[in-house]
Amino acid sequence: MRPSVVLLGFVLGSSAAITFGLFGVAVVFTWLRPEYPRLEGELPALWSSLGMFVGLTSCAALSFYAQLRAKVWRWAAIAALLAGIGAVGWYHWPR
Repeated sequence: MRPSVVLLGFVLGSSAAITFGLFGVAVVFTWLRPEYPRLEGELPALWSSLGMFVGLTSCAALSFYAQLRAKVWRWAAIAALLAGIGAVGWYHWPR
């Protein structure tokens, strides 16, 4: 197995774990919103982060598959993944 496939697997696993965690928090916050109105203010940022990480996980999965199967479009998929990582980092960087 090529080292690039292993590294892409790490990125895919990490982004999928973060996406799963954010989805779980979103479900709990949505469920508890009627009892705890202060959670209402947290939901827009939570949904935004969830959407970004769903997109990042999709890019990581495509990159992983393309590199594993040596598809012609693998470099475009990896470029999209790197752009997604940069976008997530830029958006979530502390201000």
